[in-house]
Amino acid sequence: MWLFDFFRRRKVEPTDNSMKYLIVGLGNIGDEYDGTRHNIGFRTVDAFAKAQNAQWEDKRYGFVARTRVKNAEMLLLKPSTYMNLSGQAVRYWAQQEKIPVENILVIVDDLSLPVGKLRMRGNGSAGGHNGLKNIESCMCTPNYARIKFGIGNEYPRGAQADFVLGKFSDEDNAVINDKLEYVGEMIKSFCLQGLDRTMNQYNKK
Repeated sequence: MWLFDFFRRRKVEPTDNSMKYLIVGLGNIGDEYDGTRHNIGFRTVDAFAKAQNAQWEDKRYGFVARTRVKNAEMLLLKPSTYMNLSGQAVRYWAQQEKIPVENILVIVDDLSLPVGKLRMRGNGSAGGHNGLKNIESCMCTPNYARIKFGIGNEYPRGAQADFVLGKFSDEDNAVINDKLEYVGEMIKSFCLQGLDRTMNQYNKK
């Protein structure tokens, strides 16, 4: 009873962060990286922000935008730390907004999946991806949700770096564009229905 009276006197509502989410798109800042395969995370959250009429702001460690779907409050994040230090931005904004790790969703490029193929996971190894490695290191856990966005692997041996930093063909871009709205629905589902139900619904498609 005393706690209720305290909040009433202070005219402050108790906060509940169970419906606050951090949606992270991975990529590299700079015009030279715009449209590259490695920046599919940026591209995805850009499309989602646009669909939600959310505006980006240049903040510490990244560009952030705020939006809401029903009772779920979302903080969208594009780290400005470059890919290899993405975890610094994720950790900072998770702490700043008091968002639990189970409410973090990372969108990342994946070489092991065909172009446009999507897979959602609740944990797992970084699979050699430096952005995921740094997030795991900074958050001290691999147990955070991620959407793997397939970029294909049509490159000769030893040319992986050039491939991920290269740009999609027109044909591949058409495939990617067809998937962006779909990923937006996955993001909403994650926030409103939870990880397990979203994986069951979308990983089968």
